[in-house]
Amino acid sequence: MSFVPDSFEPPLRLVAEGLELEPLGPEHNEADYAAWSSSIDHIRATPGYPDGTWPRPMTPEENRRDLERHAADFAARRGFTYTVLEDGRIVGCVYIYPLRDGAEDAEVSSWVTADRAELDGTLRAAVRAWLRDAWPFERVAYAG
Repeated sequence: MSFVPDSFEPPLRLVAEGLELEPLGPEHNEADYAAWSSSIDHIRATPGYPDGTWPRPMTPEENRRDLERHAADFAARRGFTYTVLEDGRIVGCVYIYPLRDGAEDAEVSSWVTADRAELDGTLRAAVRAWLRDAWPFERVAYAG
């Protein structure tokens, strides 16, 4: 079930503050896996990941299946996951999904790699502005 209006076309790209966001898919598997698996402790310390269930150790094939799920969610308009690139290198992700309790229109979380931790605030500010200006949500829960 889609959580955005049928008339809304989800953006396929954001370029802001030296970062580029594009839909995450299995074509990103190798670089995505390298990015998050090198930054597990940092991501778990990021607002929005309080329970420690993700990231969790997994194989590259398990990661590919996860990316396939995110791509299927995007195509079905159930949720929208974007990879975050800096100079063509994956340095994070942004997840836009419906909030389970229905209190907000969308729940958003994001992470950046430990070696680019200083980009966290920049990414959050760019995504907040993007959600306000280009998305149909009235309310957004974005940890941090």
